Amino acid sequence: MAKMYGVGIMGAGNISAAYLRLAPLFNNLEVRGIADIKPEAAKSRADEFGVVAQTPDELLQNSEIDVIVNLTIPSTHFSVSKDILSAGKHAYSEKPFVLSVEEGIQLKALADARGLKVGSAPDTFLGGAHQQARAIIDSGKVGRIASGTMHVMSRGMEHWHPNPDFFFQPGGGPILDLGPYYITDLISLVGPIKRVTAFTGMARTEREVTAEGPFKGTFVKVGTPTTIHAILEFHSGAIITLGASWDVSSHGHHNIELYGTEGSLYVPDPNFFNGDLTVTDRAGTKEKVEAWDHPFGVANQGLDTANPRANYRNAGLSDLLNSIETGKPARCGLDVALHAIDVMTSILKSGETGQVITLSTTCERPAALGPDEARAMLR
Repeated sequence: MAKMYGVGIMGAGNISAAYLRLAPLFNNLEVRGIADIKPEAAKSRADEFGVVAQTPDELLQNSEIDVIVNLTIPSTHFSVSKDILSAGKHAYSEKPFVLSVEEGIQLKALADARGLKVGSAPDTFLGGAHQQARAIIDSGKVGRIASGTMHVMSRGMEHWHPNPDFFFQPGGGPILDLGPYYITDLISLVGPIKRVTAFTGMARTEREVTAEGPFKGTFVKVGTPTTIHAILEFHSGAIITLGASWDVSSHGHHNIELYGTEGSLYVPDPNFFNGDLTVTDRAGTKEKVEAWDHPFGVANQGLDTANPRANYRNAGLSDLLNSIETGKPARCGLDVALHAIDVMTSILKSGETGQVITLSTTCERPAALGPDEARAMLR
């Protein structure tokens, strides 16, 4: 029987609902408290899900909590995670878990000194579709991945988010906000990255908020690049092109295409746990892949829509807690998250300087998560 860990949530914003709703799926964690700098926000979310509302200090000192999930805004992720570790608790953060390699190294030193674990979203690469893509690559069906393309592009956040200001400030933008899903998926599928180079820019210096809410009709000043074109060179020798932009009204690119020596693999949006896979042979003949029986690929939301989604947030947290018991590396552990941060911040630095940047970090590919091992994580 899995050991049960008490979980606290720091930050009662939009994403907290998903963590609270999905936590009961997993057999080794139980949410026991939520805190926010706005007491009314914590109380509202606590009442909604039947947990205890506390102040941030009370949550940090709560003896029934072993790990705290950091759902604050990106600019405070480092300081809040540092407080969590200083309070003697494991830390699991929403992405990006820090905004610089130096901050990540500080958290690693603090965690190691206290015998604690640090983990970070995204965990969508543990989803059924992405793990099936991993199995296809590992089987050799498409040969060695030699190159590829990756696109995360839209017209931006101000059209749907009622308060999008922080998306357009340092720590946001399409690289640090959405890039973690894509970069982490590539680390899992292809391995660690060696060098990057990039060009960056922005189409507009101000963005009009058109989403319904109190800020509709106001303008947000843009303080970070909103269009990025980068090239990633992997230690394996693969070379993959990344296009990330919030300045694109429409496009026709697949999210991820990987080109192997024996065929190609089209990978669905790594922002989600499920999606369609397509594989080709050397002649280019396409074949839609039948989804395998992986529990993290089963649609569990939007079932009445044309495109139902699988959502298993907390999978990375559950795996992190399992790693405490087994001693195995956590799939969403600090080393993987820190390497992703190194990749993304180096892309932005390359855009500023025009340099090709050799990364200062590396990591092992996270272990594959097959259907049986994933199933064992569920209640």
